[in-house]
Amino acid sequence: MARFLPLLLLTAVCSQVEAGLRQTSDGKGFVKALEFKHRLRVCNAYPYSASLDVYRAKDKLTENPMSYKSCKDFLAPMKAGDKLEFKIGDASAGTFAVSDLPNNDAVLLLIIHRHDQVSTAVSFESHVFANLLNAQIAVIDTYKGSMKASPRIKDREDATKNARSEELRYSSIVAVNPGVYEVELDGVDGEVKAKRDLVALNRESYIVLRTGVESKTGPSYPQELVIFPNSDPAALRSSATTKTVAAAFAALVALMW
Repeated sequence: MARFLPLLLLTAVCSQVEAGLRQTSDGKGFVKALEFKHRLRVCNAYPYSASLDVYRAKDKLTENPMSYKSCKDFLAPMKAGDKLEFKIGDASAGTFAVSDLPNNDAVLLLIIHRHDQVSTAVSFESHVFANLLNAQIAVIDTYKGSMKASPRIKDREDATKNARSEELRYSSIVAVNPGVYEVELDGVDGEVKAKRDLVALNRESYIVLRTGVESKTGPSYPQELVIFPNSDPAALRSSATTKTVAAAFAALVALMW
């Protein structure tokens, strides 16, 4: 037993030193575990006349039920193993299990939509947005049917021949510069099926979502575009003004020195 004693003593001393380092002058610890901010973003792309409520275990996250084609952010803390249940009234529509969470601040996207044209079963699409400086867009297709259409993003304010225009691929993530854009849903016949504005701000995460179903059981819903969130264009001007003032201040300081 004697040969184990120095090790035990060393462990005790190290524990005392560590305890001392973790104490401030008022006796409270100042070392804290990292806490990441995970924002849950839910989109209801399930074509149905009734709205959905979202539950985490027994906790109801929605103050008001989410209607079809609506999205909402929730700041409820999440952990691996949590189950999110979607209900229409008291009836369960589907359950999504959270398998893992990123070790950084992130937006967790979850989309509930119809599984196919025949059954009324649900499916889920999920994505974790990276914490980037640029605006980023997730392009998701939840439409069920034979009609083909693809989204295209272009400059909204530039009607000249130099206006930028680019097709967006489904199941992809793209980054864009701050600005006001138009997103069109172009059919194979060249006709624009839907059109929505997108205001892109730095550090924001957006979703471009194609919804609808050609149902073989029950009512059908036309293909439409959902864009979320709907950022305020005034924030673009505010950001530009802030950068101009900061640049002017930096130039003034340089002259003073």
